[in-house]
Amino acid sequence: MTNEALGRLYVVATPIGNLGDLSVRACDTLRSVDLIAAEDTRHTGALLRHFGIQTPLVSLHEHNEHQRAGDIILRLRRGLTVALVSDAGTPAISDPGFDLVRAAAAAGIVIIALPGPCAAVAALSIAALPTDRFCFEGFLPARGAARRARLQALVNEPRTLVFYESPHRIEDMLKDCVSSIGGERSAAAAREITKLHETIYRGSLAELAARAGRDADFARGEIVLVIAGAPPAPDEAGQMLDRALRPLLEELPLKQAARLAARIADVRDNEAYKRALALKGDP
Repeated sequence: MTNEALGRLYVVATPIGNLGDLSVRACDTLRSVDLIAAEDTRHTGALLRHFGIQTPLVSLHEHNEHQRAGDIILRLRRGLTVALVSDAGTPAISDPGFDLVRAAAAAGIVIIALPGPCAAVAALSIAALPTDRFCFEGFLPARGAARRARLQALVNEPRTLVFYESPHRIEDMLKDCVSSIGGERSAAAAREITKLHETIYRGSLAELAARAGRDADFARGEIVLVIAGAPPAPDEAGQMLDRALRPLLEELPLKQAARLAARIADVRDNEAYKRALALKGDP
């Protein structure tokens, strides 16, 4: 339950590059609230000055969020309104803010989302890879061994994978993707999204890794890496059918081989026949 006498917490998405992406609603909210909790007050201060906003700021970043959240909750309990912003994009998405949102929810504070820029979603929308289901992994560990272990755990993930990566690690990240996931997997790397030098690279992981090694621009600016999910594994019956068909096709006519393979794999004759035709067509 919520108490109408309590204040409200607004989670406000801010531009990831182009200042024109700050919505009118976000601008009005930042102007009207009593306080803005910002990841970096200097960075947000520049944004506010650009729009002529003079709302007081307080810092809320990864090193002080646990402590600062309690103070902000007290202000919200007194009826003040607070806007939460990060340096760029949507707060709490690989940025500070989760602890404050969780504490506000526990205190019965009304929490209102002002949606807007998000680098992960922006990159996914232009990557030309499947978007119906995706898995956001944020930043992987900085150390190579830990990063490779995490990638190995994602090898069979069927959903499109979305990562954030810093410019000085992108080449190593791509090399690790090739060794862990496979160089043939389709991918896209979006650099400097919404900024002047926005660039998107598309190709296989092997091609992107090679490009990162020879193109200095690849490592300039923050990067979102999008990787196609693992292809569906053949079902058990399909694998058994193939194992039966291959040797039978070497010794028997196609129809006879298909009929025997269908019995072995417990599938329909027409299914085995279609698969036999496909295998016969293999080089």
